[in-house]
Amino acid sequence: MSDSTYNTARLWVVLGLCALRLLMTRYHLQAYLNLAEKWVEQMGKEAGSITMIEIQRKVSRVFCYLCVVTVQYLGPVILIFHSTLLLKVLGEYSWGLFPEPPMALPAVDVSPRSLEDAPEEEGDYRIAASQIMAALGALRNVFTPLFYRGLFSFLTWWLAACQVVTNLFGLYFHQYLMAS
Repeated sequence: MSDSTYNTARLWVVLGLCALRLLMTRYHLQAYLNLAEKWVEQMGKEAGSITMIEIQRKVSRVFCYLCVVTVQYLGPVILIFHSTLLLKVLGEYSWGLFPEPPMALPAVDVSPRSLEDAPEEEGDYRIAASQIMAALGALRNVFTPLFYRGLFSFLTWWLAACQVVTNLFGLYFHQYLMAS
């Protein structure tokens, strides 16, 4: 397997897993909403009288936090998705479906143009703009596709690792701490 094939497969796997997670969003959020029913059933099994206000508080707590749960579920997926797309574009990878021509950067003319025809103020603006363009052109030598590959590969890996760890903490919480 060549490097380009490996990188293309890696991009497709990450994007496929993001799509799978997005497809499963409805079921995960429904499982969260089902916690309200489980809490009401558990409160019915407890000894003593339970007021309706206590039951309403339990149920409304679940529904009020649905937006927070949605952001916690979709936030990492969207971040991983976008960092993978940035890795593809700025790292100059291809999708592997068809050969892509290399990205051509637009040529920047940093030489000052003839300022004799321009008024004094416009000439000052053009000089300032050409100096800024020259400074930004020098940054192109630093921020190469190799730099972006390293940066966004690490960012994608870090986001995925954090998502796995937080999912494991969530599973532990719901399996052992919610049961007690």
